[in-house]
Amino acid sequence: MKTYAIIPSGGDSKRFGGEIPKQYVKINGKEIIVYTIELFQNCEMIDEIIIAAKKEYFGLLYDLKQKYNLNKISNIIEGGKERQDSVYKALSSLTADTEDLIAVHDAARPLLSNKILAKALNEAKISDSIVVAIKARDTLIKGNMFVEEYVDRNNIYYAQTPQIFKYKILSDSMNKAYNENFIGTDESMIVKKAGYTVKIIEGDLKNFKITNSSDIDLFKSILSN
Repeated sequence: MKTYAIIPSGGDSKRFGGEIPKQYVKINGKEIIVYTIELFQNCEMIDEIIIAAKKEYFGLLYDLKQKYNLNKISNIIEGGKERQDSVYKALSSLTADTEDLIAVHDAARPLLSNKILAKALNEAKISDSIVVAIKARDTLIKGNMFVEEYVDRNNIYYAQTPQIFKYKILSDSMNKAYNENFIGTDESMIVKKAGYTVKIIEGDLKNFKITNSSDIDLFKSILSN
């Protein structure tokens, strides 16, 4: 059994508002995406890393691969219009066995702990499909500028990454999604819609996705401590 990490990095970071996508912003002299890739580079359970990115960043990514000795990067492919497209293209580039594991992780989520990654990978070997997520802690309101109702938070989770699946499950689920013209916001949604059970692994508040400048400040603060 092999384990592949897919890192979709094709987003243009409209919410971030910077001149370049957030994952390529340098923090303490190192691009955010490098912090993320190193999580998987340094994990003994990961065999290969595939990055889906815009062609204009291929040169930078190859330079970073060499500079930081990221030798587990086996392929850099052109991403698609949507996250789902990028993951599907990366998945299609693999010659994988049905039982191989595919771990999908956001390029701008650089603070995943080794403990959670290892736990998620080990659980995926048993449960076939897992999503890292954290329980909702705040009061949840449904409405449109005015409160319509309050949502019971006891069984509500915020999805994070990595999301890990057996190759056949993710491949079959994505093919089914395209056949039904379904676009999911993440892989766990696509796999669940295809009829599979997805197990939740408890995540960590520090495993947040960088989406705006305040997240950058928080990331800097955590690194300094």
